[in-house]
Amino acid sequence: MFQLLAAGLASMLITLFLGPKFIKFVKANEFGQQVREEGPEQHLKTKSGIPTFGGLLIIIGMLAPFIILWEWSVKSLIVIITTLGCGAIGFADDYAKIRMKRSLGLRARGKLLLQLLLAIFVGLIATRYGELTESIRIPMSDQVVDVGLFYYLIIFLWLAGFSNAVNLTDGLDGLAAGSVAVTMLTYMTIAFLTDQTDLGIIAACIGGACVGFLWFNSFPAEIFMGDTGSLALGGAIAALAFLTQTELLLIIIGAIFVAEAASVIIQVLTFKATHKRVRVFRMTPIHHHFELMAWSETKIIMRFWIVGAIFASTGFTIFYLSLPGR
Repeated sequence: MFQLLAAGLASMLITLFLGPKFIKFVKANEFGQQVREEGPEQHLKTKSGIPTFGGLLIIIGMLAPFIILWEWSVKSLIVIITTLGCGAIGFADDYAKIRMKRSLGLRARGKLLLQLLLAIFVGLIATRYGELTESIRIPMSDQVVDVGLFYYLIIFLWLAGFSNAVNLTDGLDGLAAGSVAVTMLTYMTIAFLTDQTDLGIIAACIGGACVGFLWFNSFPAEIFMGDTGSLALGGAIAALAFLTQTELLLIIIGAIFVAEAASVIIQVLTFKATHKRVRVFRMTPIHHHFELMAWSETKIIMRFWIVGAIFASTGFTIFYLSLPGR
């Protein structure tokens, strides 16, 4: 456990140390945030132009201690490949937004295709070299369901789903970074209990980097993580879920991200079914719904963190009770 805590602390301190220099760099190069016009009106004034690409800071803060403390394994390599792969897709998206000076970057189909290719690649490595089988474990039971080739489809759905869900959550200062830190703490503990130190170290490094990033990203934010960070972090969460065989439990552990994505899906389906006559939420993702209810940004963030911690604790409890011999 000391090794895991040391990894998280080192990542946090590196991120804190590099933060001011990194923010100065992105400001000098005018890498400012492009806010979507359909979002809350106040965001056009308060969040436009704030430096982005903060995901690079998180990745650097995470990688440095991981490389030093790394216990080489195929599983930890899979997490790194998935994180960097999703981060590269996010970087391309962020760069496109800045270059074209608009809130939309890469086309959705293009991003999904890249995520599909990445999912197939890491899935093949996981099943051929990472000692994983094409099966899903059912929580609170000893049952394991062999899903065959559908396993790769599930990997894609989880990878694309959670990377985009974290991206949707990243709409308020510190909301995504804090929520991911809670999730990573959960996976660090799961890895420790299952003697997967390699995965514990990477989870600790990512969580520590997120906490360090919060120093600059908390309200009012000095920098945003951008798609570079949100897609990378979502990909890392999905990879850790598969490698610890907690794919289904992730729905509970990462309930905040699930709720953010589900709110958008529900709104879109309702609009299509009723020809925009019925609005379930005032605005989606769901954190915008509470903004339009006159909740302050800090109130929304803190309550989402609390709810996220409750669900993560619940998911961990289910996992603990499912361990052999419990």
